Amino acid sequence: MKHFLRMLFQVCLYFYCKFLWRCLKFVMRKLTGRCELQRICYNTKPGASRTMKIETSLRDSKSKLLQTSVSVHPDAIEKTIEDIMELKKINPDINPQLGISLQACLLQIVGYRNLIADVEKLRREPYDSDNPQHEEMLLKLWKFLKPNTPLESRISKQWCEIGFQGDDPKTDFRGMGLLGLYNLQYFAERDAAAAQQVLSDSLHPKCRDITKEEISKFSKAEWEKKRMDKAIGYSFAIVGINITDLAYNLLVSGALKTHFYNIAPEAPTLSHFQQTFCYLMHEFHKFWIEEDPMDIMEFNRVREKFRKRILRQLQNPDMALCPHFAASEGLINM
Repeated sequence: MKHFLRMLFQVCLYFYCKFLWRCLKFVMRKLTGRCELQRICYNTKPGASRTMKIETSLRDSKSKLLQTSVSVHPDAIEKTIEDIMELKKINPDINPQLGISLQACLLQIVGYRNLIADVEKLRREPYDSDNPQHEEMLLKLWKFLKPNTPLESRISKQWCEIGFQGDDPKTDFRGMGLLGLYNLQYFAERDAAAAQQVLSDSLHPKCRDITKEEISKFSKAEWEKKRMDKAIGYSFAIVGINITDLAYNLLVSGALKTHFYNIAPEAPTLSHFQQTFCYLMHEFHKFWIEEDPMDIMEFNRVREKFRKRILRQLQNPDMALCPHFAASEGLINM
């Protein structure tokens, strides 16, 4: 009975707040002479802050046109904006900036949804050793990471040198499908020097200096073990697939909206996602060294701590995880 009453109270509170919010919007329109979309576009700077407010406003609108505008085809965005202006009785000649701002926001919103679909398609496609394109990508990954070491054969223990678990990497792609391979190849090709350095460090890790404060946290037995042990490395390719899983979940959950809406002046693309993967690989590698785990069994703990740190960063509406990859200079104040 208590559970039912609690549920009933929450439902009543929801509808009360929704009714109150609609009343407030009506009063604000009468006072300012502008609809909510106008107020957001004119009072909020471009980027994630504006786009996420526009997205929420459209999605929560009672108008079917506004609700469906967040999922239209990119080619229909211009016509959709004209329909919204007509519905809101806004003269585009008097308010030309509104149409430009709405278009920029809708391109990002629709583009994010389409990016999820593109990434999901790659994730669902399994690696096929009978597919020449798949095999070519895998062999290129080896060449980019080990340019001075020829691969002796397709099935080879050499694959362990770049962090696969066995003599045939195809079995390691099961969780993330082709998406894992696409990301690893992108990192190895587009950021070759950094990828090769991360690979080298993962195979030959270096101990970082431990401060006196950190020493005090260890028990005597733990400190003796830590002092005698070498730094712990990790399997580069397997971690890359694992970080792909992290990037995928951040994307699907909507957590990456902050980042993409700040770096992509229009629709975020697969390249933006892969650049984000490169950033996460860089940052996880540094984080792993900072954490200096006792053994590889601590990987899940370190990964979870890293995930929480990234999520905290993404809660900042001005956050761009990798601004050096960004097209943020093209983010005009629309």
